[in-house]
Amino acid sequence: MLFTRALLGLIFLMQGYGKIFTYTVPKVYDMFFKDFEKTFLPKWLIWGTAYYTSYVEMICGFLLIIGLFRKWALFLLGIDLLIVSFGHGLLEPIWDLQHVIPRAILLITILLVPVEWDRWCVDNMLKNKA
Repeated sequence: MLFTRALLGLIFLMQGYGKIFTYTVPKVYDMFFKDFEKTFLPKWLIWGTAYYTSYVEMICGFLLIIGLFRKWALFLLGIDLLIVSFGHGLLEPIWDLQHVIPRAILLITILLVPVEWDRWCVDNMLKNKA
């Protein structure tokens, strides 16, 4: 479980880190989100989505790696994957799922495995101390 959780967390952490620190969210908006202005989506929602996906990926990726607030991190990252899937499908037929499916499989695996199996996480350490 540690490997699966750390792998998914690292994928999201590095993606969010790149969006925030390497490119910055405004540049990411121009590169990936600007085309959504041609759709029915309001601009404020598109900007909010750019910030949401960037920060959730980085913060929740880190939380997954250490195993803190695991369920909340998975829930927020699941919403992130839904947003990404919707966005890709809104602009063009969603044939290429190479980025979504592996993450979704890892996320669903972590959700389906009993929490007790995930021994090396901060959540369980805090639970066992209480």
